[in-house]
Amino acid sequence: MIACLTGRLIFADPVELNCIIDCCGVGYSVALSASAFSRLPRPDENGGAEVRLFTHMQVREDAVELYGFPDRDELRCFKMLITVSGVGPKAAMAILSLYSPTELSGIIAAEDTKSISKAQGVGAKTAGRVVLELKDKMQKAFPTLSGASQTKRAAGKGSVPSAAFTSAVSDARDALLVLGYSQADVNEALSFCDTSAGTDEIIKAALAYLTSN
Repeated sequence: MIACLTGRLIFADPVELNCIIDCCGVGYSVALSASAFSRLPRPDENGGAEVRLFTHMQVREDAVELYGFPDRDELRCFKMLITVSGVGPKAAMAILSLYSPTELSGIIAAEDTKSISKAQGVGAKTAGRVVLELKDKMQKAFPTLSGASQTKRAAGKGSVPSAAFTSAVSDARDALLVLGYSQADVNEALSFCDTSAGTDEIIKAALAYLTSN
């Protein structure tokens, strides 16, 4: 089993969300979530920047696939998601493209199946199973605060409270990630925005924060 890869990033495809890492002359193709892809270093002029990814290897009859993660938390969350009936690796990556492990934990704790079903390939029934099967496990693995205390903590630490991830906030975050901002910067900017506003207003406020810092 390949548990992690450390090597030169020689190719990254923003459409397919995968990359190729050269490890001692062997190129490994690795599938990524959108958030993990946004954290990749930019290839340099000497043939590729060094990158390290934790990996999960999926063996099928017709293929061996590698899924990459920037940290152990995202890998652990992925492994928990694929234990749910109806959630395969691609659906799990789609969910992680929208939410960090801590954000997802808060969404599951709030039984917000609508937010989970926004992920590509995840329907309402599957989202319900994610909540039912992972609610306790996720809370133990990625503890979150709730209500006003969660909002207060998020404002102080530059992270967006999971319960506040409305459709407008989620759409705004996706748009900011497409513009090339890192997930950490986007989350920090969104923590200073009015999450009850519309998508356009949130994007404008976040961009104003990002360009002034």
